[in-house]
Amino acid sequence: MKKFLRENSLTLAFGLLFLGALVGQFFVGHADFNERQLTAGLNEVSLGEYLVSSDFWVDVTENWQSEYLQFFLYVTATVWLIQRGSPESKPPDKAGPQPDKEQQVGQYASDSSPRWARVGGWRTRLYSNSLGLVMLLLFLFSWSMQSITGWYSYNSQQLQDFMSPVGWLSYVGSPDFWNRSLQNWQSEFLAIASMAILSVWFRQHSSPESKPVGAAHSVSDRSG
Repeated sequence: MKKFLRENSLTLAFGLLFLGALVGQFFVGHADFNERQLTAGLNEVSLGEYLVSSDFWVDVTENWQSEYLQFFLYVTATVWLIQRGSPESKPPDKAGPQPDKEQQVGQYASDSSPRWARVGGWRTRLYSNSLGLVMLLLFLFSWSMQSITGWYSYNSQQLQDFMSPVGWLSYVGSPDFWNRSLQNWQSEFLAIASMAILSVWFRQHSSPESKPVGAAHSVSDRSG
């Protein structure tokens, strides 16, 4: 058990932080929602009612979709795009797809390589792009969930204001939907750009996300 916890500590730690933040958001969001209900002269809702409400889930999913969009773009764009001197980037002379030998696929795979990296053909091509594809699917799923829950939440507010509800397509084209999306996207893009450029000059001792402390600013990989 100790070995398992140590070898998976990064995922477990951030998984617990995620659950803690989600629970905190739930209770704070419930209190905020009930304050708005009372201000509007409406009844408060219970914790259970808030848990299954569109108001709670639209706030959750709009953050999820922006994170998965960030990682999808990051893992795919860094195949071609570089930042000289950043450990978040490949060296300038390695921009673009790498040869099979460097990627250890097909005839260059070892016995310990994943099976789909060894078999060749469409399975190896699919597996070679599986991380980006999974991130894309998670983004599309969470984006769809955000659009549906946001649509329900928007229409609930429309009815409270004695206005007509709108269809899903109308909501997806509405300022409310894109305001929710773009305010999250811009923060994710800023974070990526900041990490890429700031890691050229600044270091974090012993972190795999940083170059060695003594590495030259112009060095792009982590080997120093």
